[in-house]
Amino acid sequence: MELQLALDLVNIPEAIELVKEVEEHIDIVEIGTPVVINEGLHAVKAVKEAFPNLKVLADLKIMDAAGYEVMKASEAGADIITILGTAEDMSIKGAVEEAKKQGKKILVDMIAVKDLAGRAKEVDTMGVDYICVHTGYDLQAVGKNSFEDLQTIKSVVKNAKTAIAGGIKLETLPEVIKVNPDLVIVGGGITGQADKKAAAAKMQQMIKEQTVTVGLF
Repeated sequence: MELQLALDLVNIPEAIELVKEVEEHIDIVEIGTPVVINEGLHAVKAVKEAFPNLKVLADLKIMDAAGYEVMKASEAGADIITILGTAEDMSIKGAVEEAKKQGKKILVDMIAVKDLAGRAKEVDTMGVDYICVHTGYDLQAVGKNSFEDLQTIKSVVKNAKTAIAGGIKLETLPEVIKVNPDLVIVGGGITGQADKKAAAAKMQQMIKEQTVTVGLF
């Protein structure tokens, strides 16, 4: 189980300063969609150059022209690129094909997918690396989360790794860990804390303890 830090509301210098605080406690840095919109793929390049030992995810939420966009994100240094689960099958397959050429990975974001189990099954056959349940900001604002959705996709996904994003905090992390996703994505649960390093360290510790426990059975 890995911990991914989602950066959404920062510019490039702020992103680098924030990652410096927590880098020893995370596995992946996500350059969130708002950062890509504001800063472009320069943000991916800058963070990868500053932290070559961390994996960098470019949250492009690709919907079309998938091969081209995966190629450009790969050139910028992204290790993982996101495409939407609502995208056409041809787009998802094109993203996977280009990612394999580049030695990168594809994460399918299931945000707004209505038939989660059905679509997760379909996407799982396309060679993607991660399938992620995701409660976006707008639904988090009315108290929604993806914890049940994670159980839904875990029950049907056979090949890809599973991931969860949206509203995860220290208090809710134990509930997430119980379902044993491969990737836990945290934004404000770290970036919104007064002591970001301590929050990330505690989350990393909880994840490692669960990983060890699961490994014993």
